[in-house]
Formats: sequence, structure tokens, C-alpha cells
Amino acid sequence: MHTPVTIIGAGLGGLTLARVLHVHGIPATVYEAEPSPTARAQGGMLDIHDYNGQLAIAAADLVDEFRGLILPGRQAMRILDRDGTVLLDKADDGTGGRPEVQRGELRQLLIDSLPPGTVRWGHKVSGVRAVGDGRNEVSFADGSTVVTSLLVGADGAWSRVRPLLSTATPEYIGESFVETYLFDADTRHRAAATAVGGGAMMAPSPRREIHAHRERGATLHTYVVIAEPLDWFATIDFTDTAAATARIAAEFDGWAPELTALITDTDTTPIWRPHYALPTGHRWDRVPGATLLGDAAHLAATNGEGANLAMLDGAELGQALAAHPDDIEAALNEYEQVMFVRSTEMATEAVEFFEDFFDGTAASLVTMFTGQDQTR
Repeated sequence: MHTPVTIIGAGLGGLTLARVLHVHGIPATVYEAEPSPTARAQGGMLDIHDYNGQLAIAAADLVDEFRGLILPGRQAMRILDRDGTVLLDKADDGTGGRPEVQRGELRQLLIDSLPPGTVRWGHKVSGVRAVGDGRNEVSFADGSTVVTSLLVGADGAWSRVRPLLSTATPEYIGESFVETYLFDADTRHRAAATAVGGGAMMAPSPRREIHAHRERGATLHTYVVIAEPLDWFATIDFTDTAAATARIAAEFDGWAPELTALITDTDTTPIWRPHYALPTGHRWDRVPGATLLGDAAHLAATNGEGANLAMLDGAELGQALAAHPDDIEAALNEYEQVMFVRSTEMATEAVEFFEDFFDGTAASLVTMFTGQDQTR
């Protein structure tokens, strides 16, 4: 291919695309708004699935390096009732198809696998426009521009590239996470650490849930899940740690103290993360010289597939471009037709998963995972 690829966004999807292109000898440049790889915390644990994310890792020729990131034992899962009763305690026997890694470490692996200078940090996109003949111009906040014959928007939920292809915008789905961290938990937060166990813990109830993961270094990363409108959260000052944690914890009055401690004993300021989604089945007509991947293309309700799908998108797009080195439009069409079908299926499943989760109880969640009815 004679046209270098311009990728907007140095998340997992954009970096996977750049790496797969590099494997096939195709040059690419990734433009990222963040000033450096360490400018922002990169989230928590990711389970990389054998049917999508691991396929992308293989396409990127990084299987051995990926295995070095896996945290043993983190596929263990516990489900607790709100009173702390353990309803399911599933050990990690090493046979699961979803090994857990730290998102930031996986991202850094991808960055390190690229030639120096591939990622241009500190390039925040201010706008994108078509300039004819299948070329598109990207404008940056610093006043600079780049014109490219192949533009890929890998820039997430609020993509600046998406308006070039689609008028769709994400809408709030009625659910938010409030994230907290407990550090050195085995020593400083023993009851909470015991409740979480060695991997993931879920304590669900209708419209209120507490999820937590054990990360590297005995860190407990908690996702407090609350289904309320945006206005409800707007009344909480999340810069005031004590007030915010007290307000969130009040929603779990009567729950076991080892569970509410995951909120009240936080070692960090709680972070509010509202969840948005694009319309299920989002797609666009072929736009010359441009496409989208990951959340920019198919942002969906939370179901554990987002990062995996973004990586698979990047891998498959890279492979399509390598297979059609002299026909960009054929490559983009081949990629989009497969991606549209897959993302529609996943978005539909995400909606169903979301509805089941928020209408359910701990016992019904156990049934979902094991098929065993806990109410009999």
C-alpha cells in the first residue's frame, strides 16, 4: 500500500490497527490528544477473550508478550448477596478463555511494539472535513493540519471523526459507574479484600450493584453501579471525597460493611463515569477514504466486550488493508460489512445483558452463570 494510514486515537483499537499494519509493512501514524502515554490512568483489568481480543493479539504477533502480562488467578469470580453471603465462589483453574491483564500494561505493550514516532502525542483533533478525491483533512487544536487518503477514527465515544460518516450521537443509557480504589488491601482493608477474593466480585441488586476486581499489587478497583438519570448524579460533588462517598454509600444502607467499605474506605477521589451508547445497529454508507473502529463505531452498553471488539476491529481492518494494498475502498468495504454485523449482534446482546443485570438479584446472577436456581 502506498498511502500511509492516519489513525486518530491511541487506545487499544487504534494501536492494534497500527501494529497489524506494521507487521504487514504498511506505515501508519497515530495522533493522540493526550500529551504522553502516562498522562491519564488507563482503567483497570481487562479480560481478553479467546474469540475476539486474543485473535487480535495473534494478528499483531504479540502472543508471547501478551502472556507475560497475564495476572494468574484473576479469572476467579465470586457472587455475594448484599448481606455478604457468598453464593458463588469460582476458582481460577487456568482453563478459562478470558485471561486478565491490566489495560494500561496492554496499551504500553502495543505502544512499545511500534516504530518510534508512530504515535504523535499532544495532537487534539478540532475538526475533520472531506477535501475531495477520497482525501480528508484533520485539523488540530494547535492550528496544524494533515491531509490523508486513509483516515481511521479510533477516538472513542465522542469521536471527532464520526461526524464525517454519521450523524449519530451517543445517548445516556441510564447507568453510571462510580469508581474507587483501595490500595495494599490485604493489609489495610482486610475484610474488603476477603470479600473480593482473588479475582472479580459482584454483589448485585436491582438498580444498585457493587463490582470489584483485584488488580496487581493487592489493589482493589471497585465499580459502584447505579442506575439513575444524569440529574441525580449532578447533585453530588465528586471533588469532595468524603461527601461523595457518603452520598453513594447511603444508597447501600444495610449492606454488609465489608462491601460498603469498598466505597467508604477509598484511597482515591471517587470517579463518576456515566455510560452512553450509540443506536443499536449503527452503520453508515461508504465514505471514501474514511472509517471508524471501536467505540467510535459501535459504542454499546457495558457488557465486557468493548476493548475486545475495538482490538478485533483494528486487527481485521489492518488485515483487510494488507489484503487489498492497491484498493483502499475494497478493503474498507470488506472490513465494514463484517464489523457492522458483528457490532449489531454485540450491541443487541449488551442491551439484553444490561436489562437482565439491573432487574436481577444475586441469586438470579448465579443462575445466569451456572444454570443452577438458587431460590429452590
